[in-house]
Amino acid sequence: MAIKKIESINVIPFIDIMLVLLAIVLTTATFIAKGSIKVDLPQASAHPSKVDKPREITLTEDKKLYLDGKIADTTSLVSLLAQTPKETTIVINGDAKMEYDYFVTTIDTLTQAGYTHLSLATKRN
Repeated sequence: MAIKKIESINVIPFIDIMLVLLAIVLTTATFIAKGSIKVDLPQASAHPSKVDKPREITLTEDKKLYLDGKIADTTSLVSLLAQTPKETTIVINGDAKMEYDYFVTTIDTLTQAGYTHLSLATKRN
């Protein structure tokens, strides 16, 4: 049995695939283009308010408090949040088995400092 030697590779199917991909790219590129209508936008002195990402407070069963993953306590919480705008949402993750008094103390500390956008994290049943 003689093995037939391959002297050339048929590249026509490869070229066909590349042409189809090129057509797809060129067709979708026209839909991606932004600002197809030319408009001269007016100037404004006021800038839109920056939306800050929410801060996260975690309360554990053994009365440990974490602010964005770093250990803290209720007394230093306000000073750690000093640079955070009062409109920022603060998400509170509380352990289901923690003491209710510790939770209320944390909420009270935040509201006295002026943080009113508080959100409680829960899980679905």
